[in-house]
This record gives sequence, C-alpha cells and structure tokens, in this order.
Amino acid sequence: MKKKLWIFSLGGNEVSPMDLKDPKTGKPVTPDIPLQWQRTVQTLRSIADVIEKRPNDYYLLTHGNGPQVGNILLRAEYARGILHTLPLDICGADSQGAMGYMLAQLSNELRMRGVNKVVAETVTQVVVNPKDPDFQNPSKFIGSQLSRDEAEDRRRKDGWNVKLYGTDKEGKEIWRRVVPSPDPMDIVEIDVVEAQLKAGVIPISVGGGGIPVVNVEPRLDGGEEVYECNYGITFKRPQRPGEKPAAIRSGVEAVIDKDLATSLLGKMLIERARAKGEELEAHFAIFTHEDGVKLDYKKPTQKDLRKLTLADAKATVEKHPESFPAGSMGPKMRAVIRFLEAGGTAAYITKTELFSKTLEGTAGTTVTR
Repeated sequence: MKKKLWIFSLGGNEVSPMDLKDPKTGKPVTPDIPLQWQRTVQTLRSIADVIEKRPNDYYLLTHGNGPQVGNILLRAEYARGILHTLPLDICGADSQGAMGYMLAQLSNELRMRGVNKVVAETVTQVVVNPKDPDFQNPSKFIGSQLSRDEAEDRRRKDGWNVKLYGTDKEGKEIWRRVVPSPDPMDIVEIDVVEAQLKAGVIPISVGGGGIPVVNVEPRLDGGEEVYECNYGITFKRPQRPGEKPAAIRSGVEAVIDKDLATSLLGKMLIERARAKGEELEAHFAIFTHEDGVKLDYKKPTQKDLRKLTLADAKATVEKHPESFPAGSMGPKMRAVIRFLEAGGTAAYITKTELFSKTLEGTAGTTVTR
C-alpha cells in the first residue's frame, strides 16, 4: 500500500509576524511572545485544515529560526558583562526547543477537530562540511531588520557581516546580519524521525535547519584514537585497526538553511522507504511570505511561476540566476530540485493560507517531477 507523506517547511515568519512597525516612530517592531503565539496559532490552523481533510496521511513539520535566533543573540549581546555569550549552535538548539514547543500546539487544534495525533519536537543535529565555502562568504540572514545606517554601525562596532535583504512596502532598504550557511550532509537523528512517523506521530525536526555539527576526525596517540571537540572536551578509545572512526560530532558557528535541510530529510526518508521495498508518495511544501516563485521580483516585469516540471525548474534557475539569490529564493529552489531528483512526487512554494489554492493550481508555485 502506498503511503503519502506531507512535509511542511515553515519560515521563521510563520511564528514571528513580519513588517510590524511602531505607529509613532515608523521603526520596525520586534514581535513579543504574545504576538508570536498568535501568529503561530494562525499558522497551525492553516496546517490543521490540510490534516483534517487527509487524516490518514503522514505529516512532518520543519521550521526556520532566522528572527528567533537573531533575538537570542541580541539578548546575549545586551547581557555582555553580566552573562556569557552564546555560540550559534547553542542558539539554534534554544530556538528548536522553544519553537518546537509552540508548533506542537498543533495537537490542540487537531483535537478540537476530532483528529487525535501527537506532535513532537526532536532536537536535531545536522552534519556539515567544515570546508564548505559559505564559511568564507556567509549568506544566511538572521535577526531583526535594520536600516543601512544601523547595519553599518553593527559592522563597525561588532564585526557583523551584513547584507541588503530587500525593501519594505515604502521602498526603504532592509538590511540584516548574515552568517555561514553550509550545505547539510547528514541528519543524526533520522532514526528517531522515521520511528515517530511509523508510530503515527507528527515529528517536528531540523528546526532552524538543524544544529550544525561536523564529524570529528581522530588523531592517534599511543595506540588510542583521540577525538578533540569544542571547549577542551576529548573522547578516547583504543585504536581498532580496520574499523571506521567513531561518529563523534562537535558544533560549529553556522545556521543551516532549513529548506535544504528539509529537502535532505525528505530524500533520506524516500531512500529508506525504497530500501525496504515500500512505496512512499512524498510531497514537500515550503511556506514563505510570498505567493510562490517570481521572476524579476518587485520589478515592473515581475512574473508569477505557477506550474513547473523539474526540468523547467532547473532550466529557469540556470537562465535567471538573479531571481534566485542566496539566502532567499535560491536555496528554496535548490531544495525543491534536490527533493524531486531524489524521488519526491511534488513540491510547492507558497503561503500557508494559500496551500489549498496552490494544490488547485491557482496560487503559489507547484513543481512536479
């Protein structure tokens, strides 16, 4: 019997509302916890609409953490001199726990509709290559929106890498901090996610793209394998000729793109099902703040791309690279392409509230194999 899996990748804006401004000063407002809860419930009700219509399918949630991890870093900065600073891997773990808790309230909404499914957060580590080029040219946007002057001030005073993010509704420039975003290579807790799906649980995984870790290569010392990790921590065992090194990991300063991590998660689940002789019809939806993919975004020549094949998508990205920049729509299209190449059935880029219309072909972008 063919199983149908829906993978929903939520942007950080699905928990933290965007474009809020102080009506008196016109400056951006960072949403507080009540506003984030309200936005989260709004998102979860849209997802519950989908699940209620298809209660026997399998579901998996992932999420971004750009605004949230930026806020965690900002709090740590303000506390300098009183408390220690926080590395990005710890910030990612913090955001996974808090946002996973919030998104797990989907269980409450489903119970109100007579659908009894457990939604569970799994703190997830994702392996990256320490030599990934993004460590030299950071591309991942995190944190709150800044003006050009504010961004330049943070660059000078704090050594931040900052880049132009876009423009607001009034056409004013929006700048944000950027950090390394290496390509995901492996997911440490994949067995846990697979077990949850088989048990009928809705997993929340690779939150914020996952906690970035690298495989630690051992050095040999007096017949022992020595694994040197962060903060002076080492692990040792007797050398075992012919055996592979132990799977020892250590965190790195980065934020992984959540759509690429989600695409990898989908790929691994498809491959695992295939290896067991199971049929898995996998669908991958990327929820963002735009109604699908657009060529010449915010230009007079802007064009919606509603339906594409995998071949169309690859050709479009190659022909129009300027419409798919790093840290924005570029990783989303790469994630979709990788997912479909791995055997996924269809992928969607749309707004959460427009998902039903996207399935009908009247909103968002649908890419099929």
